[in-house]
Amino acid sequence: MPPARSTARAREGRAAPAPRARPRPRAVPGGARGIRWDRVGRMALLFVLFGVVALYISPSIHLVETWQESKQRGSQVTELRRENQALRARQSALRDPRTLEREARRLGLVKPGERAYVVRGLPRDR
Repeated sequence: MPPARSTARAREGRAAPAPRARPRPRAVPGGARGIRWDRVGRMALLFVLFGVVALYISPSIHLVETWQESKQRGSQVTELRRENQALRARQSALRDPRTLEREARRLGLVKPGERAYVVRGLPRDR
């Protein structure tokens, strides 16, 4: 048993073990700092993100331009339909012989066998 006391006394007399010093980082060839792969990975992901965003920008712009053009074309179609309706009404009116004769007189035409007279000095209608 006596040896147990001596071991206890030896422990008491000893100072607390000094904290272990951290091992120094090894020198990396190619510079004092070396390559930080975590940063390289982050930068690569950032470039990929910008690439994906760039790929979405152009189609988005074309989509908006096409939408605006379709609205403009839609208004042109509405205007052309109105004009078409007016022209069809004019066409049906010109098939009437009275309207045809009125238009010919307005242009200064006469029927065969008629004599044309020109009256000058009348006030013009405005």
